[in-house]
Amino acid sequence: QVQLVESVGGLVQPGGSLRLSCLASGRFFSINTMGWYRQAPGKQRELVAAITSGHSTNYGDSVKGRFTISRDNAKNTVYLQMNSLKPEDTAVYYCNAELWSDLDLVTSWGQGTQVTVSS
Repeated sequence: QVQLVESVGGLVQPGGSLRLSCLASGRFFSINTMGWYRQAPGKQRELVAAITSGHSTNYGDSVKGRFTISRDNAKNTVYLQMNSLKPEDTAVYYCNAELWSDLDLVTSWGQGTQVTVSS
């Protein structure tokens, strides 16, 4: 079984920064893409950023230039550095990973962590 455990989010003032991390643990052979999604109240879950095992990245339009995704393959960990935060970044942030577990390619989700941007 695979588990994704996210760091605790928090309350940040507009213009501030916050770094999230997510550790993958359990029974798997390798990790393909890791990423972050978010869901605000009343809205659909959306892609924030994703990164492949080769460190190619993809960002949602609303966070380009402000957020940076990175990963440490040796630690099975993905990070999301969020700068210049805006109130509209307020959401529950979910870690996501596509992993090879035995012979199956599975998608796993973290439990979510709340990020609130407010003065």
